[in-house]
Amino acid sequence: MNRNPFEKLMWSIALPGLGQFLNGKQFKGTALLILEFLINVQANFNQVIILSFHGEIVDAIKHADYQWLMFYPCLYFFSIWDAVKDAGGGKDIYSFLPYVFAAFFVTVGLIFSSSLTIFGVLLGPVWLPILFVFPGIIIGFIIKKIINNTS
Repeated sequence: MNRNPFEKLMWSIALPGLGQFLNGKQFKGTALLILEFLINVQANFNQVIILSFHGEIVDAIKHADYQWLMFYPCLYFFSIWDAVKDAGGGKDIYSFLPYVFAAFFVTVGLIFSSSLTIFGVLLGPVWLPILFVFPGIIIGFIIKKIINNTS
């Protein structure tokens, strides 16, 4: 079996559950894929993505079911972390922290996505959460480094 953690990371970014299938974890991959499909459909996420890409942010906000969409960041980043871990990556005990903080920050970005503007631009439920990935990962790595240095 190919144990390339980067490959599993990339496939999990493409679609939650694919990294698990590549790791030979069929049950876990199927569960994550079903959850992804359920949340995606219930949240109208594909429609929200299409509207966002067309710059129709207000319509994207109107079509988003935030009650369902709030589940997506945790599912997404857990799927990525789990696939990397099962492929032999993330051997450090705190390797999960960048993924956890990314999920947290994306969720916060999603919460504020219907009203928060950056330089007067409303980014909506796709673009603002994507921007929040970066500070989440950075803070996760900083906290991981601090913990590792004090342990």
